[in-house]
Amino acid sequence: MHAAVVDSFDRPPAYRELPDPAPTADTVRVDVLASAVHPRVRSQAAGSHYASTDELPLVPGIDGVGRGPDGALRYFLLPDTTLGAMAERTLVDPRRSIVLPDDVDPVRIAAAMNPAMSSWVALRRRITLPEHARVLVLGATGSAGRMAVQIAKHLGAAHVTAVGRDAGKLAQLPAIGADALIDLTADPEAGLAETGRALDVVLDYLWGDPAATAMRAIVPARADDDRLLQWIAIGSMAGTEAPIPSAALRATNLRIVGSGQGSVPARGFLAELPGLVTELTAGGYDIATRAVPLRDVTAAWAEAPTTEDRLVLVP
Repeated sequence: MHAAVVDSFDRPPAYRELPDPAPTADTVRVDVLASAVHPRVRSQAAGSHYASTDELPLVPGIDGVGRGPDGALRYFLLPDTTLGAMAERTLVDPRRSIVLPDDVDPVRIAAAMNPAMSSWVALRRRITLPEHARVLVLGATGSAGRMAVQIAKHLGAAHVTAVGRDAGKLAQLPAIGADALIDLTADPEAGLAETGRALDVVLDYLWGDPAATAMRAIVPARADDDRLLQWIAIGSMAGTEAPIPSAALRATNLRIVGSGQGSVPARGFLAELPGLVTELTAGGYDIATRAVPLRDVTAAWAEAPTTEDRLVLVP
């Protein structure tokens, strides 16, 4: 079979031939139909994700859509293994997968599940979303942040503020549910303070300095210090550390939690998959996707950070 193979953490994957994997007592071999190039996979291939095993060579890919030996179409999750989803075939534990309707588009599901899962699981597993909640998405112009705007609205948020650095991408977000926009490159403190007066939830994909800047603007502006503000750290695109002022934790009812592997157990993610698939297949979500042949993985790796499309590798 052919696969995307990482031989060094400082080089992108290369397309090459590998032996077919042999099923084990707990796994079945599936024919992979689609696997998306998303930031979580890119960090896995760079050896920089906190859950990375640092083993090489490595076939990246932690999720995808494939067809099993029983003919069923499945969305599957993989552990951090050296045999990932970016191959013509991989090994899947059926307990870490769900059967999909035969009429779904594998590319669309592969593109949407990972970015949608980040906010879906955060809002359903890490906090209790208040009724008529006011939500701020920090890092809303990335694929996951863009999905978070839509997920928050679909789960009942009354007001969603989208925050990001790309003015062009920000301008697209009102069409998919954003009620207010804040450009981080244009003196954002006033906008953050005004939004923060009655804010309930922050979905933070940036962390780093933007998180600290937002907290410094939001906390002093709170109209009611007793009102719970739930801050969920989901990503760290702007830095793995944030200089959080201690006063922010003392001056208002602020709770900071994380959402990801570990803080949510594997069974928690798996329990959310059927509902999320139903949500995504029902329609109403804007998901920009583009299929790319697996043989072009090296070029796709270089393009992924700059394109607005979620690139999905297909055989």
